[in-house]
Amino acid sequence: MLVKGKWGSAACAVALTAVTVLAAGCSSSSSGSGSGADLIADTLPTNYGPAETTTLNVGVVPAMDSAGFFVAQNEGLFAKEGLTINYSPATSSETAIAQQLKGQLQISAGNYVSYIEAAAKGDPLEVVSEGSVMQQGAQTIFVMPKSHITQLSQLKGKLIGVNAPSNIDYLLDVSVLKENGIDPTAVGFPTGKDKASAQYKDDGAIPFPFMAQDLASGEMAAATMPEPFASIAEQQFGAVPLADLNQGATTDFPIEGYVVTKAWARQNPNTLKRFLAALSAGQEIADTDRAAVEKAFEDLKGAPNGQVPASIAAVMALDTYPIGIDQTRLQRVANVMFQFGLLTSPYKVSNMLLPSSSFNFSPFSAPGA
Repeated sequence: MLVKGKWGSAACAVALTAVTVLAAGCSSSSSGSGSGADLIADTLPTNYGPAETTTLNVGVVPAMDSAGFFVAQNEGLFAKEGLTINYSPATSSETAIAQQLKGQLQISAGNYVSYIEAAAKGDPLEVVSEGSVMQQGAQTIFVMPKSHITQLSQLKGKLIGVNAPSNIDYLLDVSVLKENGIDPTAVGFPTGKDKASAQYKDDGAIPFPFMAQDLASGEMAAATMPEPFASIAEQQFGAVPLADLNQGATTDFPIEGYVVTKAWARQNPNTLKRFLAALSAGQEIADTDRAAVEKAFEDLKGAPNGQVPASIAAVMALDTYPIGIDQTRLQRVANVMFQFGLLTSPYKVSNMLLPSSSFNFSPFSAPGA
């Protein structure tokens, strides 16, 4: 079930009393005392019964796709639900999944491709909420000016850096390459044996915080980066965009979701409800209050955790941050994965989605929305 946040119109109304009416709506509204974020926090429902556990280890990829989580944490929404969040930055979704299956993480947030691959192989994972849907400028292939690469066709025979082998960035890349008449097999991706990824000793994964410097050092010809790493690459390393990945078959593509194991969900229903309530409120704030997103990323502790300076926060492109789960939208991911060989047979994502009876997202939607 997918819903739009209940506070969307209220947040806009509050913001528009404080600033000049914006032609694009409320997406660029200001955050602060008396803002829509405050209104959302003040009306956050907390009547979900006692939490089975109150301390959660949560692994999240420190990218703009996770804005709803970081906003909820920064605005104190998890605390209001009685939860203590021990956040750790996930190097990749694959790493987070491995930790989750060992019980080291209760909740993770990462790309759908990795989760669907794992679920299709039998791992008992469950998507409990959507995280992000890609928008213009949110996922981009970058090159360095000295490479003299100005067209995708010039990437033939060269290495494109991605966060992890065969993950969402890889899928976006090969889709756009094919869309532009280029055989994806003519381009190389990290394997763990190339110099760019071997240094991290993580089966080909390259942590996003180091992607731009590896591109600048010449260890790869191009690199695929989401925000805020895209803006960092441009401003701090001089990288230039080669291709926006929000095009063709992957236009408005779902990127990230929040996942638990099926067993944990059944054993901790009230804790999960409290987490989802706080997260849903964070999603709504992220989708309507840009300043709250900027502040959340500026307030993180250290670049490896996702912290960015104000100069980066002010220019980074945002995704959209849906509330709930849209099965039809998420099925797109599995379908494109099958198209490009990441799945050996079609997969129904309904097998890995939170049952609609487990959490009622409808209180977070505006009447008639």
